[in-house]
Amino acid sequence: MGNSYNYIKYIKRVAFSNALDSIISLTILSFGISALVNLFKWLVFSANWSVVSLNLPLYLFGSFPGDQLWRPGLWISLFAIFSFITLWGPRWSWLRKSLPFLWVSYAPLGIFLLAGGFGLSAVESQNWGGLTLTILLTSCSAIVSLPLGIALALGRQSTLPVIKNLSSIYIDTMRSLPLIAVLFFGQLLIPLFLPVGLEINRVSRAIIAFTLFVSAYIAEDVRGGLQSMPKTQKEAGEVLGLHPFQITYLIILPQALRIALPSLTNQAVGLLQNTSLMAILGLVELLGVGRSILANPEFIGRYIEVYIWLAAIYWIVCTVMALIARHLEQQMTLDKKDF
Repeated sequence: MGNSYNYIKYIKRVAFSNALDSIISLTILSFGISALVNLFKWLVFSANWSVVSLNLPLYLFGSFPGDQLWRPGLWISLFAIFSFITLWGPRWSWLRKSLPFLWVSYAPLGIFLLAGGFGLSAVESQNWGGLTLTILLTSCSAIVSLPLGIALALGRQSTLPVIKNLSSIYIDTMRSLPLIAVLFFGQLLIPLFLPVGLEINRVSRAIIAFTLFVSAYIAEDVRGGLQSMPKTQKEAGEVLGLHPFQITYLIILPQALRIALPSLTNQAVGLLQNTSLMAILGLVELLGVGRSILANPEFIGRYIEVYIWLAAIYWIVCTVMALIARHLEQQMTLDKKDF
């Protein structure tokens, strides 16, 4: 009760401290309420959501074969289950210890379920699409780009001039290029550098392009964490007789990653959102599905419904990613205090 009273006093002091503030606050409040009421009326009474309900499998799975939809459905369900378990914070120690391995194996499992093999019928990558393809591009690119970005950050701080200069040139070059140019390079030019007879599907080329681009930004985030480490950390490791590699791997790098975690979360969320650029290059991910549905004469003019639905999906997935990262950051802080 006391907290509610203090909160009301705070609002009164900030928004209604004098006549002018009261007029401005009431005007903004009235416009906000009016906009929310009109939005609610449109969402409930005016919008035609058949463009979503009739195409829900297409939004989720693209043109995946109908008799095999359980495979991408299972994979998306595992994302929800892993996220719930992570945020719930299981009390069983064996499950907590298994979570990192579950998340690392998530992307390879998705490739297996979507591509087939080992008893599953093969499905061509051009049939992958929708939310399934968006999550696949994000998870695979993130898993590959994180260790590459860490290696580049360590290389940029190396005492060997060749490694330091090559890492710096790569990072600065990638950060000076727009993402869409890198994606065009991945889709159009990578096949030209491959040996004759070797082909890489468009999804793999997109993952390579995203990895090359995002790893440069991850390297700078990790480098910021490394530079924030005091020299006493390294000196303490040397006193204990640790090898320089052990000092970096066991002492410096874990603390640097903890510091860089908010920035790394931003990179992951940005990566998920940037997968929508693949709609320009022909991959039918989530935004590409929306564009293809709007091209259907039956749903012409339903732009607002489609894009609100897509925005809601992106918001849900990005929010889950942010919550998981926040939970991980809090857990790492607690572990540090316990230590």
